[in-house]
Amino acid sequence: MYHIIVNPASRSGRGMRIWKKKIKPALQAEGIAYKCHFSKKSGDAAKTVRNIFSKASGESVSLIVLGGDGTMNEVVQGIPETGDAVVGYIPTGSSNDLARDLGIPSSPMAALDLILHTGRPHPMDVGVITYTDGTSQRFCVSCGLGYDAAVCEEAQRSQIKSALNRLGLGKLTYLGIALKQLFTAKAVSGRLTLDNDQTVDIGNMLFTAGMIHRFEGGGFKFCPDADDGDGYLDLCAVGDIPKPLILFALPTAFVGKHYRFKGVTPYRTRQFVLETGAPLWAHTDGEVSRKTCKITVSCMHHALQIIRPDVKP
Repeated sequence: MYHIIVNPASRSGRGMRIWKKKIKPALQAEGIAYKCHFSKKSGDAAKTVRNIFSKASGESVSLIVLGGDGTMNEVVQGIPETGDAVVGYIPTGSSNDLARDLGIPSSPMAALDLILHTGRPHPMDVGVITYTDGTSQRFCVSCGLGYDAAVCEEAQRSQIKSALNRLGLGKLTYLGIALKQLFTAKAVSGRLTLDNDQTVDIGNMLFTAGMIHRFEGGGFKFCPDADDGDGYLDLCAVGDIPKPLILFALPTAFVGKHYRFKGVTPYRTRQFVLETGAPLWAHTDGEVSRKTCKITVSCMHHALQIIRPDVKP
């Protein structure tokens, strides 16, 4: 039996319509056994998944998630480290960076067919960010500290995002806010501690992103060499680069060519500590809850089984 987590508010309310008019009838037509769970507010999906596992008695759980990257982020918070789960994903968010990298179709019906018939479970890494108070959060796609998180924080409360989502142009929200934030973001000192205690100073740090997948922010290919199953985090650190030059560098990140600019530097590590000279917004999969001066980030190797096509793009 499938447990289906539905975020009805995804894509400005179309998540519920997609469930009722497409996914539910298709499951019923095929005689698929399922139980549907709706998330009504932030945190509901994680609580629901914890409850599902508490009743599973150690048996494998089959999940289908209908929502965006934020919904997937909540779901992975609820899966216990010892939990045996296979996750299918029907992307209905505005950025859908996880689906983009895994090759999961944007069409809900094609994504469902992948889950039920043509896809295969893929062992995927999951990142963990730990804050100075000891609390931690997992992420599927990326985490970041600084400018990219500030863009996500403003996008979360943007009314423009809802309007563009209805037109299918949600990722333009991030591009517009990114340009606006560029001129208001304050660069601070940053220090990275990588594997084997290697330290790197990032002068005038604008942001540093730690990524499991290649894309974030609606298609920015910040880490073009990221491999979601290799046990490593790929980093994109940006510092000591004039803001006007960022205007030229940022668009090239859509195709992963931004490292040609001095001050944009890639790193690869199993874990890292990032400390900054002032508190900055932090995000996990685009979800923002706090400012901090320090994060510790690690990679949980093959922590999740997610269904994807046989051949990844």
